Amino acid sequence: MGSRWCAECQQRVQILNGTLCEVCGLPQKTSGVCDTCRLDGPHFRALRAWAVFEDPVRKALHKLKYRSDVALGDALAAHMVHYVKELNWPIDMIVPIPLGRQRYKERGYNQVGMIAKPLALALDIEFAPKALMRRKETRSQVGLSKQERQKNVLGAFQAGAGVNGKNVLVLDDVSTTGSTLSSSAEALLSSGAKDVYALTVARALPHHGLKHA
Repeated sequence: MGSRWCAECQQRVQILNGTLCEVCGLPQKTSGVCDTCRLDGPHFRALRAWAVFEDPVRKALHKLKYRSDVALGDALAAHMVHYVKELNWPIDMIVPIPLGRQRYKERGYNQVGMIAKPLALALDIEFAPKALMRRKETRSQVGLSKQERQKNVLGAFQAGAGVNGKNVLVLDDVSTTGSTLSSSAEALLSSGAKDVYALTVARALPHHGLKHA
């Protein structure tokens, strides 16, 4: 993508790998399910992220989100295709996390959809941008604690009948605690989805010494 997503930028991407919790996908020292997911597990079956939320991925996502550099959606999706195939999840459709009406009006597009659509096309999977809707406007999750995030997105989503019996991959640009994705998964399952997997381009990691595990 030229200067927007040059070869040097691509080489600097920190892929999120190593020993991860089987459910939430956060780095940990031992394999299996982390204590947090055992005690209070999310509604999705598993969450994974392609890269760590640091430059150059962070810069690329900000350009896509705030500067209308929509071509970056195709570029990011192209790099995620192999990663998603390697997950070997039984996915029937890809659903992007929807924006609230006000944010969509301000931005004019859903940046997550700009990644989800080419990703679905490359994987030959149904792209279903209207399968999930926001029932209420929510404040930005930035700066909120995990409990505040969960409360903020509680009951925020509603899913359509088209997800009934389907294995759904719900996509977002960045995840921190997974609260938004869990809330969306709850709505999808309530509308009859068979199973829900969650994927993000990047993951914001807590500073717990396992950042590069």
